[in-house]
Amino acid sequence: MRPLPPRDERGQTTVMIVGFAVVLMTAVGMVVNVSAAYLQRQSLDSLADGAALMAADAGAEGSDVYDGGLDKSRLVLFEAAARRAVDDYLSSTGARAAYPGLTRTVHVDLDTRSVRVTVRAPLDLPLRVPGGPATATIAATGAAAVSPEG
Repeated sequence: MRPLPPRDERGQTTVMIVGFAVVLMTAVGMVVNVSAAYLQRQSLDSLADGAALMAADAGAEGSDVYDGGLDKSRLVLFEAAARRAVDDYLSSTGARAAYPGLTRTVHVDLDTRSVRVTVRAPLDLPLRVPGGPATATIAATGAAAVSPEG
């Protein structure tokens, strides 16, 4: 048997370099997108917390969120008034302009006298990763409890 002629391995390094470059670019794209999502979630966290506090505090400022004043036995939080307070907060902070497509959910728990606000906003991802989405929906939840003093 004759020995096989030596194989020509020219070009193999180029394939490896291109492969590593693709992997590196994908990783960079993912890090950039995850960072953008994280930053938006942090901002939405602040909005949700502020909106929940605004809804819970609205009664203390004389609005119609509470029925019967701040008497412990008659403290009732109205969901419609809490929604109005949240909407006013989101409008006054400019959140609706800053996050086009922003939605909110307001839940009032009468048993615990608390308000839970969830805000959601779409995020156009800065870098397009092959096989990945172009947009993501980011959500955050904030809560506040009403505790009359006395």
